[in-house]
Amino acid sequence: MRLWLKDSERRPDPVPARANARKAVAVGSAVWLIALVLAVVFRTELSDAGLGWWLWCAAIGLGLGLAGLAFVLLRRR
Repeated sequence: MRLWLKDSERRPDPVPARANARKAVAVGSAVWLIALVLAVVFRTELSDAGLGWWLWCAAIGLGLGLAGLAFVLLRRR
């Protein structure tokens, strides 16, 4: 097994796969929104179990998802 190949021995690079980043980020943000709604509904139960930080985790996840969506939309232009 060799670690380095000569340029003449290399195969050409594959074509990059096409992906819809806008849809992926939007779905992820929707999941964080659902988690945030559930965390607000079950806030007292989560706090009693010592898991009150889940509310903030979902809020931060949603915020980062929306920022990522804005980035993807601006990058598309």
